[in-house]
Amino acid sequence: TLTRTGSKGLLIEQEPDEETPKHNKEQQEWTRFESIDHDHSLCERVIINVSGMKFETTLRTLNMFPDSLLGDPDRRVRYYDPHRNEYFFDRCRICFDAILYYYQSGGRLRRPGNVPLDMFVEEIKFFELGDDAFGKLKADEGFGQEEVEKPLPKNAIKRKLWLLFEHPESSMSARYVAIVSVLVIIVSIVIFCLETLPRFKHYKIFLFDNATRIVEDEVPSVSEPFFIIETACIFWFTLEILIRFLACPSKIDFLKDIMNLIDFMSIVPYFITLGTMFAEDKEAEKHKIRNEKQTQAMSLAILRVIRLVRVFRIFKLSRHSKGLQILGMTLKSSLRELGLLIFFLLIGIILFSSAVYYAESGSEKSYFKSIPDAFWWALVTMTTVGYGDMVPLSFWGKIVGSLCAIAGVLTLALPVPVIVSNFTYFYNREMVQGDLDSANANHVKSCPFFPGTANRFYKLKKDSNTPSAEFSSDDGIHSDKQDQTYKLNDNSMQIVIGSTHSLINSQM
Repeated sequence: TLTRTGSKGLLIEQEPDEETPKHNKEQQEWTRFESIDHDHSLCERVIINVSGMKFETTLRTLNMFPDSLLGDPDRRVRYYDPHRNEYFFDRCRICFDAILYYYQSGGRLRRPGNVPLDMFVEEIKFFELGDDAFGKLKADEGFGQEEVEKPLPKNAIKRKLWLLFEHPESSMSARYVAIVSVLVIIVSIVIFCLETLPRFKHYKIFLFDNATRIVEDEVPSVSEPFFIIETACIFWFTLEILIRFLACPSKIDFLKDIMNLIDFMSIVPYFITLGTMFAEDKEAEKHKIRNEKQTQAMSLAILRVIRLVRVFRIFKLSRHSKGLQILGMTLKSSLRELGLLIFFLLIGIILFSSAVYYAESGSEKSYFKSIPDAFWWALVTMTTVGYGDMVPLSFWGKIVGSLCAIAGVLTLALPVPVIVSNFTYFYNREMVQGDLDSANANHVKSCPFFPGTANRFYKLKKDSNTPSAEFSSDDGIHSDKQDQTYKLNDNSMQIVIGSTHSLINSQM
């Protein structure tokens, strides 16, 4: 019984002919495939030379993305080397390994770990992989979670106001508004610091029951220059937050934003202070000083804490500073490492404060009266601050202090590389953000005989005797010249450009 393969790939059993000679029977005993309709041109191998490293693939693989440089015959022909029958690209070899895998895997793009992001972006732009490839790269590099399309108000006036105060890069007017906002923030912070100088402080003198009491006046006067400047700053902050709240596309999302809460908290102390100024009653204040001194001290402490909230205005600068935003993202992504650092510090503080307490317990001049008193010493020693207000005096106490300092240095050094790595990642990602938004690249022609104009045709012509390839292009600029023709066969290449004719013999 003989077996053969049918037209549909099935094995068919066939009885041998008894009258067939023996050698013919043996000739029929091999399995053969019948001819099947198949486009063999798609299986044609293509050699791609990237800076001396050769990659081999098929046309079927490249044709998966016809809009890319390698997938479009009209564009990749500019880099064809007829002498070596290959495409040559003077590009990064390591990057091309990932780019070829993009074709082979059907669209999976992975950046090599030893290739910088900006270099890989340049290669993607050069090979024109398209917006889909850039979208996948953004998602893989962490841009997809944050680069969500930001909604805009539907009303035209609200949209203009929202772009003016929320997006400084949207227009020149928005940039001017951002500059004014930054200057106002800086002036407000400077005023907050200068008004605490002794020369600018004010005091109140109270006389009661043949006694005099001098109290620092925490409530400023309306005529003070600092108060006038602070009022002008608060007016700008209030106007800014009101316009942004009224023009925002979603009030709920606006209230959930932590930066908007900081903006709100930065103006609250002013209005509380302003209300205190108008509600102040001297007779009631005298009564409070006479009978409720403790209550007055508590009220002053609360007022000072409220005024301390003004320092949060410095975080308003992060809205206009990429550096502060990168720092915030770094701290957010390093919360786990920072938590481990604090945990290790707590263990070291408890361990070394207990050790130094018992090491110094025999000395009458010991600074460590209890283990909780030694917490402060252990903290400043492990963080290598070393104030010197508490020091061990005995030999064993100094040994414990030395070990504490060494352990602190090692503990602080452990999470630093991870934090620095996160900062570098976010910094490089921010720097390359502009390149990821555009996928257009200017290509340099590798061969002067292949112009980068439109109306280029690539036709593969098969001949049973002499295989050849013919290229033709119509140059729209030089319309007075004839069509450019390129012919390639096994032994020679004929190039005709306009009236120029040349024959280059080459061994293929």
